[in-house]
Amino acid sequence: MTIGDVAPIPRRNSSTCINDVAAPLLPEYHGDEVAYDEFNGASFSGAVFNLATTIIGAGIMALPATMKILGLGLGITMIVVMAFLTDASIEFLLRFSKAGKNRSYGGLMGGSFGNPGRILLQVAVLVNNIGVLIVYMIIIGDVLAGKTEDGIHHFGVLEGWFGHHWWNGRAAILLITTLGVFAPLACFKRIDSLKFTSALSVALAVVFLIITAGISIMKLISGGVAMPRLLPDVTDLTSFWNLFTVVPVLVTAFICHYNVHSIQNELEDPSQIRPVVRSALMLCSSVYIMTSIFGFLLFGDDTLDDVLANFDTDLGIPFGSILNDAVRVSYALHLMLVFPIVFYPLRINIDGLLFPSARSLSTSNVRFGCLTAGLISVIFLGANFIPSIWDAFQFTGATAAVCLGFIFPASIILKDRHDKATNRDTTLAIFMIVLAVLSNAIAIYSDAYALFKKNAPRE
Repeated sequence: MTIGDVAPIPRRNSSTCINDVAAPLLPEYHGDEVAYDEFNGASFSGAVFNLATTIIGAGIMALPATMKILGLGLGITMIVVMAFLTDASIEFLLRFSKAGKNRSYGGLMGGSFGNPGRILLQVAVLVNNIGVLIVYMIIIGDVLAGKTEDGIHHFGVLEGWFGHHWWNGRAAILLITTLGVFAPLACFKRIDSLKFTSALSVALAVVFLIITAGISIMKLISGGVAMPRLLPDVTDLTSFWNLFTVVPVLVTAFICHYNVHSIQNELEDPSQIRPVVRSALMLCSSVYIMTSIFGFLLFGDDTLDDVLANFDTDLGIPFGSILNDAVRVSYALHLMLVFPIVFYPLRINIDGLLFPSARSLSTSNVRFGCLTAGLISVIFLGANFIPSIWDAFQFTGATAAVCLGFIFPASIILKDRHDKATNRDTTLAIFMIVLAVLSNAIAIYSDAYALFKKNAPRE
């Protein structure tokens, strides 16, 4: 079973006896077997919030740093371009899924490239989602429990409030969060069951945006900030190649493809999936653009790779420490609520890899529980032993994320198994693949060169 391998569940209608469409997150079916369920379909707003929550994650914190590299004008343009390409790639998936009667991304890849294509998709989701969830947990640990970097200890929120105790140490905080938040939310078997937590997570991201905007406007009025650069500062070849390092971050910021089919299958009216996708992308793009503007305006060239770290310093305004804590806590809570949305396709795909011929995961509570516990344990251990979020972020963004977002959808178009691709589709697909491969190869080279130069022995 692969992501969103969810068939529309026939719904009994007492008056017409006609089967309608509704599907749970993990339906009572395997292959062509379908069981009836009382679920009557997800609402439009619930679907928008679930997809928006899939999109908005830790990537939002890296966007102000992309403005430092690209400049505000080019940076905002790239956010809009990435939103357009994401919309186009999702449209490819939905159109060709309909043509091939595929109910999932994995099914579509399998239909186009056979079993190797399906397995490749499963592995990509596995790498991407485990990496992203480890990043989330690392950020939560950094925010609440603090971290020590280059011999300097950065206090966490709880450590600053209560002092250092065993219960607000990093390992204890992550363990409490895992058992108290992640594990219960990961046990829901329908993605629509998470619509309220998704709405709250989007609201918390907006709270972060509002506080950042308020601080920026206050400092702008008082003359405490300079006008930001609109274009990149390219002085040599190295700075030019450095422009491409933002692509993995921008790609990761819009990845949601692995949840689109599952959200569509749960919709009361599955034909509404295109408006759902566009509404979610417009919402997230607006949040991304405003966060980028105000974050870069506030910190300028001092913007760190993770802008959240900038809120560990003196803002130079009244109640600055309170606002710092509000920003950090709101975003930590946001990530806690994003976790189950990203976790659920991970569980389904690892089940498909390990038990490809087994019945639906929803029919086996033992298998469901063991996979959930095992994956959460792996993520917990990764968050405790991986030193930096950017080690995980740059790797997943430059590999699995770009495959899920651009390369796989474009490859399906070029394969064109159903003769549905237009000349425009083919041109756009080629552009996606060239952009993805070229920019990410340069980004990986640039990051590796910078790491080598940093660790090289000084003469």
